[in-house]
Amino acid sequence: PGSFPVYILFYILGTMVKTEAVRLYAKGVMMGYRRSKVKQYSHTSLLQIEGVTSKQDADFYLGKKVAYVYKAKTKKRGSMFRCMWGKVTQPHGQSGVVRAKFLKNLPPKAIGARVRVMMYPSRI
Repeated sequence: PGSFPVYILFYILGTMVKTEAVRLYAKGVMMGYRRSKVKQYSHTSLLQIEGVTSKQDADFYLGKKVAYVYKAKTKKRGSMFRCMWGKVTQPHGQSGVVRAKFLKNLPPKAIGARVRVMMYPSRI
């Protein structure tokens, strides 16, 4: 599912000026589930967020909402798209990967799929 561009319009000197599209989230990839050598914990997903390469960078995203948007076969509430919500809970290791918990566990088909890391709630 592609992102829908949000256009900001300004009214300047009697003319409408269209500005750049604004993306209100950071892109991420669901890498898999938290696991050990033998066991897999599917209630915790591992996410790699674009541009995040260290544990210090990942700290900004702690507590942020995460959306996994996917396309279903049947229409519900007038749309083929559905969304599963979660939040970033903590960093995972030193390389910028974060752990996230979703209201319902992400399905295995989400491994390698895009997620949206929203810029809210703010901790600043």
